[in-house]
Amino acid sequence: MPQALSILNPNQPGCGYPEKSLCGAAIALKLAQALLERRDPTRLKEKILPSFLKMAAIATIADAVPLRGENRTIAALGLRELRRPMGVGLRALFAAAALDPASKQVTGFDVAFRLAPRINAAGRMDVASDVIELFTTRDLGRAQELAAKLERLNLERRDTEAFVLKTIEERLATEEGLAAEPMLVLDGDGWHRGVIGILASRVVERTAKPAIVICVEEGVAHGSGRSVHGFPLLEAIETCSDLFTRFGGHAFAVGFALPAAALPELKQRLRCYAAERLAAREPERLLQIHAELPLDRITPVLAGWLRKLEPLGHGNPEPIFVARNARLMAPVRVMKERHVALSLTQATSATGAHSGNIGVMRAVGWDMAFRAVELGLSEGSRIDLAYRIRENDHPDYGGIEVEIAGIEPAA
Repeated sequence: MPQALSILNPNQPGCGYPEKSLCGAAIALKLAQALLERRDPTRLKEKILPSFLKMAAIATIADAVPLRGENRTIAALGLRELRRPMGVGLRALFAAAALDPASKQVTGFDVAFRLAPRINAAGRMDVASDVIELFTTRDLGRAQELAAKLERLNLERRDTEAFVLKTIEERLATEEGLAAEPMLVLDGDGWHRGVIGILASRVVERTAKPAIVICVEEGVAHGSGRSVHGFPLLEAIETCSDLFTRFGGHAFAVGFALPAAALPELKQRLRCYAAERLAAREPERLLQIHAELPLDRITPVLAGWLRKLEPLGHGNPEPIFVARNARLMAPVRVMKERHVALSLTQATSATGAHSGNIGVMRAVGWDMAFRAVELGLSEGSRIDLAYRIRENDHPDYGGIEVEIAGIEPAA
């Protein structure tokens, strides 16, 4: 441990603080709270702490720490305060993400999938200091300029990710023996370092196998990996610790750097390790289904009750429902070569007959185009659908819809 007046780390030995999973921003919040309680407790409670909670909530959700205990309190109170964003930078970020907190309750989903990607894009694709300037400037014009830059960087990140992912999919389809490997270690020339973690997650989603994606810059190989249940990835790379200049992570995610010349040795060792640990395992795509819910049971009242479970996220997952024997009422619509939109209705009897009073439900599947092709979905196809309930606020096609979490042929 470093020699210091004080070390703020709830996980250090001997620390009795009850919440062990605070993110870095939440620890900074606790320091500010402790100092300000001594100086001006009234102003802290009425003005300063509510303002700080907005940023701490964004960080808590974006960092995917468990939304339980104090983390849940920080996220819930911060989301409440985000209804009234005061700083010009935060308002500009909301506008860039097409979010209006005055007319719509800000949710954990909004933070995780609309605000956080734009914030993270700065560090992934350019310089993270732009985010600091965005949140500290008082110049509205400068804030709008920075928010627009984050939007461009996020679009660039998406395009870069899509390009490399297409390359990876082509390699998996054409390179002999690669798709059969129990663990996938993939590298390529010119891959952007800022997206390798996202790409590793995408490969795991598609293959249900542990995956490491590596880029090489100036003779240094940078890697990011994601894993599946039952294969602790940090333990795997610890067997190669002598090769790394740095490494770290946990059971499900790791990062590392090593000389590019050591890549063949790393691949060989990990291939042997995975072959031994995963020899009898068949790749499985597993979803935890919370309840069976036919599509015609989805109502605005139910959606309202689900909102009361917020904030939802890691450690307090959003409910996933299943609807069985749903039927496609129109051809699959592919969006941007990656996503799909389905028009669905659902049979209500064992014979598959439809009652005639069930409307058509719109279902959206992000990065599900590959699965639709894999299953050969077309008009009339019958599927079992795992889904989350969404409230779309788009002015042209808004309303209740479902987000696809998984698709299987109807049993």
